[in-house]
Amino acid sequence: MTASSYLHSVRASYDAVAVDCARLLGTELAGKPLDRAMLAAFAECVRGEEGGAGRAVADLGCGPGRVTAHLDGLGVRAFGVDLSPAMVAVARRTYPGLRFEVGSMSALDVADGVLGGVLGWYSTLHTPPAELPSVFAEFARVLAPGGHALIAFEAGDGRVRLEHAYGHPVDLDVYRMPPDRIAALLAGAGLAEVARLLREPTRGESCPQGFLLARKG
Repeated sequence: MTASSYLHSVRASYDAVAVDCARLLGTELAGKPLDRAMLAAFAECVRGEEGGAGRAVADLGCGPGRVTAHLDGLGVRAFGVDLSPAMVAVARRTYPGLRFEVGSMSALDVADGVLGGVLGWYSTLHTPPAELPSVFAEFARVLAPGGHALIAFEAGDGRVRLEHAYGHPVDLDVYRMPPDRIAALLAGAGLAEVARLLREPTRGESCPQGFLLARKG
């Protein structure tokens, strides 16, 4: 699958599920204390950077905006970017006080070195592994020195085909990766590991879940 074809499939699939995804995942974080703890640590690291409190944080692949809003509640200036126009439309309706934009995480409309943080909350799991170095390089490009990135992902090794999600047919590949591999790819982009969490699956999950916090030097 070429880069352009996988992006087309991701956009079309998430356009189809946008409304039901927002409905089904709206309160998901309430039952996941370890996930919330990683988001809280990320937000605190951003606020603790020199000048970080004034810098924006990009939630890349923000979907319906629920995690963007959670970050806003943690005291960071969060905005969302998503490939799916339907997802962005849902996010704008649900959280009218926040900023959401249509865009690709591999080619961000953001200047070099201006963001305090970048969040990839399960948003890189459809990216073919060969494309991840360029995606993480883009994360590093937009981060200010000392800025932090937090990546949430499905831990494992291999590709899972997804043809149905949120009550709709979809055309998606999910790439599960070992935490060490994610850490190495981030390091290759100039983002050094700060901390990681690997937790066992909870209801509705079929594999361990990984969270990796990294910092731009």
